[in-house]
Amino acid sequence: MANALIHPTAIVGDGAKLGQGVNIGPYCIVGDRVELGQDVELVSHVCVEGNTKIGNKTRVFPFASIGHQPQDLKFHGENSWLTIGQNCTIRENVTIYPGTQHGGLKTCVGDNCLLMANSHVAHDCQVGNNVILANYVGIAGHAIIEDFVTFGGICVVHQFVRVGKHAFVGAHSMVDGDVIPYGMAVGNRAKLAGLNLVGLRRRKFDKEEIHTLRTAYRMVFASEGTLRERVTDASEMFPDSELVQDVVGFIAQAKGRSFCLPRNGSNGI
Repeated sequence: MANALIHPTAIVGDGAKLGQGVNIGPYCIVGDRVELGQDVELVSHVCVEGNTKIGNKTRVFPFASIGHQPQDLKFHGENSWLTIGQNCTIRENVTIYPGTQHGGLKTCVGDNCLLMANSHVAHDCQVGNNVILANYVGIAGHAIIEDFVTFGGICVVHQFVRVGKHAFVGAHSMVDGDVIPYGMAVGNRAKLAGLNLVGLRRRKFDKEEIHTLRTAYRMVFASEGTLRERVTDASEMFPDSELVQDVVGFIAQAKGRSFCLPRNGSNGI
């Protein structure tokens, strides 16, 4: 606990590991098995428990609850973990839970993520880097959220759903199917509304690559044949396009959930 700044009203377990420059504000509780990296700040009224590791320079705001027992009736006290990366911002009333025996025993949140007030990450989720959860976004158990995904406010993601990298999910969406990388999903139940072109341009993707991806997108979600046949065709037609291969590879790796499709898209696979 050397060089950690701990407010007199905070309670820190004897076994907690505190990095250089940690700042624990008023009325926080930090459990015995918690590890806080360098320059982590718990602003006030934050409760961190369990086998939880929070990376360097992450800030956690009042009334966040991190690392407590998962909201899963199958959880029976097994030793599980929660890891949160560096440079994250976790706002008020956020809840993040550790893993369970049925999901690999570990929940992970990557680096540079922003979890806005009242958002939720359930047990066994894998959240990538540079992910943004707006207010009241709920990610159910076992979901996989890849890098640079952005959620609008009041979204819900069904358990076991995958959301591919650089995707955008519009506000008030209920996502019960996988969302392809670079896709844009909106609605209840969420449907694909094209590609996340705004996000791709903001992140300075090459114009020709975006054009190629748009061509492949139209091919994959055309009406002829089955989805799997069209995925194979796109993969063979654009073997050198990293973006296209990200999309077709994501679809090929499906393990059971359906996909978010365009409203006039094919249901065949």
